Amino acid sequence: MKLTPIALFTYKRPQHTLQTLESLQNNELGKLSSLYIFSDAAKSSQDQVQVNQVKQIIRQKQWCNEVHIIERESNYGLAKNIIEGITQMVNQFGKVIVLEDDIVTSSGFLTYMNQALDLYQNTPEVMHISAYLPPIDTHEVQQDTFFFNQTSCWGWGTWKSAWEKFIPDPVTLYQQVKIANHISRFNMDNSYDFMSHLKANLEGSLHTWAIKWYASVFLEKGLCLHPKISLTRNIGFDNTGEHCVYSKEYLEQKITDEILVTPISIAENKIIRQKIATYNRNQSKPPTFRELLKNKIRNYLKWKR
Repeated sequence: MKLTPIALFTYKRPQHTLQTLESLQNNELGKLSSLYIFSDAAKSSQDQVQVNQVKQIIRQKQWCNEVHIIERESNYGLAKNIIEGITQMVNQFGKVIVLEDDIVTSSGFLTYMNQALDLYQNTPEVMHISAYLPPIDTHEVQQDTFFFNQTSCWGWGTWKSAWEKFIPDPVTLYQQVKIANHISRFNMDNSYDFMSHLKANLEGSLHTWAIKWYASVFLEKGLCLHPKISLTRNIGFDNTGEHCVYSKEYLEQKITDEILVTPISIAENKIIRQKIATYNRNQSKPPTFRELLKNKIRNYLKWKR
């Protein structure tokens, strides 16, 4: 099995980047893999110190067998950096494993990703391999993996054949989802308003990429493989981001080191789809006064430090 190269996208979060790289280095296949780091340039002078710290960290060690650093000469922003980086990788290698700078991986992450990308590379219905699963109950599922058609981008991979179907234009995506009359299904059975993200992108109030990838896969009726237990943890929900709400659930989510990748039926798992919809609805509930108060206290203590 030829190992799939890894693309890591970084900006101005040195401590998150360090944790992401350390976890990647501890992967069973880390010492055999090639890592390409796409390091974005500072948007403003206020960001320059942290951007420089990130650049020091990515050069600090030989994190994988090969490390290639691509420094952007001007600020791309996350969406452009990722879209152009993935396009470059799949054009060069045919497939890619994608990480952002706040995704900690288990020791078996690369093993799972490489096995899944190898197993389904000639199955056009499968467009996306995810290493993340929300903390839902999966005891009813027999196999270690299953399909449903919502993408998750907290540690994932794809192939050139799938990425070529990516549509970057939010106007086209929004119109096609509406014309197809599948808004309810696109919104995961009305459990989360994904359409509002597309609309915000076409109106210019948002400039994101993940919703466009999800919509592109959705319109192709593509499937996404997910593990029964997550192999990644998002450490970005710690109030370090401007719009990031503290989430103990995400920060302390248990992850596994081993997922058995075997051939399964190429069809969406309806049980999991229902569970994800229920999870989305619960997540969409407004925070309680107690939760809001805890968040304010955390912000105050962080400011005092």
